[in-house]
Amino acid sequence: MKVQRSTFSTVNLKSNLHHFHSSQGIAISELDPVSRLLDRKWGLQSPATPIHQISVSSAKGIGKLSFLNNTRPRLGDEVSKKGSSFYILRDDLLHPLVNGNKARKLDALLPLLQDHKITDLVTCGGCQSAHSAAVAVSCAERGVRSHLLLRGEQPEVLTGYNLVSTMYGNVEYVPRSRYANREEMLRTHADLVAGEDGSVLSAKDLEAIDGFSTSQAASSRKVLIVNEGAGDALALLGMFRLVKYLSEDHLLGKKSRVRFVVDAGTGTSAVGLGVAAMSLGLPWEINAVMLADTLENYKRHEHRLLEEFRRQFLPSIVCSRLDTTKWAERQRPRKFGKVLEGEVEMCRKIAQETGVLVDPMYTLAAWETATELVEDEDSSIVVMLHTGGTLGMFGLAQRYKSFFTNLKH
Repeated sequence: MKVQRSTFSTVNLKSNLHHFHSSQGIAISELDPVSRLLDRKWGLQSPATPIHQISVSSAKGIGKLSFLNNTRPRLGDEVSKKGSSFYILRDDLLHPLVNGNKARKLDALLPLLQDHKITDLVTCGGCQSAHSAAVAVSCAERGVRSHLLLRGEQPEVLTGYNLVSTMYGNVEYVPRSRYANREEMLRTHADLVAGEDGSVLSAKDLEAIDGFSTSQAASSRKVLIVNEGAGDALALLGMFRLVKYLSEDHLLGKKSRVRFVVDAGTGTSAVGLGVAAMSLGLPWEINAVMLADTLENYKRHEHRLLEEFRRQFLPSIVCSRLDTTKWAERQRPRKFGKVLEGEVEMCRKIAQETGVLVDPMYTLAAWETATELVEDEDSSIVVMLHTGGTLGMFGLAQRYKSFFTNLKH
């Protein structure tokens, strides 16, 4: 089974950044803005993640792929493209419930909750939102109340991320007509939670203020709004930290040509990877599989994030003028929010052969794109970021009962 999907990619990162700074007469080493950017508190104890190598082979005349997992691949000076194989970053192993790109996008935010004495956090997502569940767990661990606005109706059976969100946070189901205007919905609910004496902040406000306002009553609520999928400029910092770590000499290094693959819900993770690689001058390309929106909306979201990030964190780098992202569509775009015939079987095959669990909605798309890229003749190293999301399998098993009950034994 091979399903074509829409993708976008960020390219020419190193040459564009070098051109910008050279025209200003400034050396990148003298600026070193990234090091200053990363000198902060983090939610994750370390940016490290397990790295595995997946070998891909196919039986002649059959067209069926098989996989083999090397859990201790050689990296550093020995990293290179070796036959039909790709590397996978096992971010799905970061935390039992808060993992994948959800953990990365919350990495810079979580310490600020305590630094600014946030009492409540309001965010939103789909019924089986991994983001909402990650927020609920992370807030509960830090003594912060979470308020989760979930799109649609309460399911008959609470399971997967929906169950986690309900156990750890305060869930409210919102009609799709109201959910369509997310900004107004979040602000209205945050004002309700704050009450007359409380205050409401956004993620960007936390970077602009210094600690807790002494003029505010100690008993009043301080409510933070976090956008759907943590789609804020602050979320990009976690990807910066990951890219900086991966570019160390004993891992991927700074000279190897790397083609990253990541599945895209909001697209925030892909933008973070791209602007981080650009800022560090790395010859890396970011390929993101569009799974939840249109090309136009991904572009719009990317532009907003880059503008916010430039204003808040790196004004010396005019991201929007560097053509950091090249968007391209494949021949047969995926139907958004659908599981296609044969995908659950493929997830089972991958799990049995490699011990890696991918889900048919998101991470399988990245896996399949990585297997396609390794067939290219160039010498680039292909690296897939496992964005987690495996608890979503429980919700999908409810929606697509026949796909799961008909699995071959």
